[in-house]
This record gives sequence, structure tokens and C-alpha cells, in this order.
Amino acid sequence: MADTQAPIVSMRGIQKAYGGVRALKGVDLDIYLGEVHALVGDNAAGKSTLIKTLSGAIRPDAGKILFDGSAVSIEDPRHAKALGIETVYQDLALADNLDVPANVFLGRELTRLRWFLDNRAMAERARALLARLKINIPNIRQKVRQMSGGQRQSIAIARCVCFNARVIILDEPTAALGVQETGKVYALIREMREQGCAVLLISHNLNHVFENSDRITVLKTGTLVGSRRVGETSQNEVVRMIVSGTDSAAPDAVREIRPG
Repeated sequence: MADTQAPIVSMRGIQKAYGGVRALKGVDLDIYLGEVHALVGDNAAGKSTLIKTLSGAIRPDAGKILFDGSAVSIEDPRHAKALGIETVYQDLALADNLDVPANVFLGRELTRLRWFLDNRAMAERARALLARLKINIPNIRQKVRQMSGGQRQSIAIARCVCFNARVIILDEPTAALGVQETGKVYALIREMREQGCAVLLISHNLNHVFENSDRITVLKTGTLVGSRRVGETSQNEVVRMIVSGTDSAAPDAVREIRPG
């Protein structure tokens, strides 16, 4: 990626309060295509609130969002999806009693003769999608409730990619997975990066963050602490930023980091 590449998403001065509690205090964030950007911080740092303002789940009290260079007001999740912003929360929002194609196209089903579900077309597109993302699910007609946690997470992520998402937000995607399944999910995340998507990743596991991310942004109690390229920092420095809430490299202002 070139240093001159413009961000696909720019969030500037994002503020959100719940009564007397200020969840976000003027946060800035840039997200670039073709990278995995990790968002880290302790509980109540503001991570979930920030991604919800981008996904359309909540409206910020102040600030602006630019998508592909144009100012946007993201009214609701449907509007975010129309822009190309998809979110996978920890609950995955899968229908356990349905199979893979039905879950991939849930709410956006393909039809024929206007009124009838085109199950064959959805199955063909689902198989092609899984192959493209290197997801191994031998029987796509199996009910999702019978699948492993890693397979379920992969289906939720694949659903985003199916509809040409440019920005994919993942909230703790491996929190409930074992070591082997965690590795498969992160392989899928890296594959999405290679295919040009922007991935915004929330994780408490710094080992996973450093192994799979390109950039790290730290929040503390609703305030942006700083951003780093992974190759230009260490876990010790990031931990200090999380705990202290200060960026020693930029005491007066958070420095702007562009992807290299």
C-alpha cells in the first residue's frame, strides 16, 4: 500500500454520551483497504461504542464520518450495509435451524419468478464463496447448529464478503474458539485482507493482534491514546498505552500513522 492511499473510512471527533457517562470523547480513526486494523483497550474503553457508530447501530452525538472521501450520516445498519460496511458481533446472528446458503443470504434471499426462493442459485453462490475464501465446509446443507464454532464464525464472515463488503468489523471473533479453530478464523481474516477488504478487529488477545494485524489503535475510557504500525511497536509499549492512557511518542497530540 502506498503512503498516499486515502482511507476508506475517516472518523473525526466522534462523541457519544449515555446520560452523564461519556463513552466517546472526540475519537479519530482511519481505516484503509487491504489491512487489518486492531482496536484494543480495557473494558469500557469505548471500542464497542465506536464500532456501533460505524455500523449504524447507534448515532454519535457529534463528529463526522467520511466513507471513500465523502461525508456520510449512517442512519442505521441497513444504510451501513448499503455503503459496504458489514459487522460480525460476538453472537454471530446466525439462524441455527438453517443451512449455510440460507444463512449467507439471510434477509437478502435470491428469488425466481419473483416470489420463489432460488435455492439452487444460493447454493451455487455459497459454494463459490466458500471456495474463494478457502473455507472448508463439506456439507453446506447441514444445519448451522450442528457445526463447530470456527465453522459458524466463518459463515458469519463469509456472509459479509458475499455482498461485496469493503469494510468488515469483527468483534472478538475468536473469543469462544479453541486454538485450531482460532487459527482458521485468522487465516480467513488474512485472506480477506489479501482480497482488498479493510478489516477492523476488536480483540483483547495481544498475541493474536500482533500476529495478524497491520496497525493497532488504543482507546482508554473513550479517548484515543494512539496508533502504531505493528512492525514499529511492541506488546510492552501497547500495554503501557492501555494502562496509562498516554502516548509517549506524541505527548501533545496523537500522531497520524499511514499504512506503509
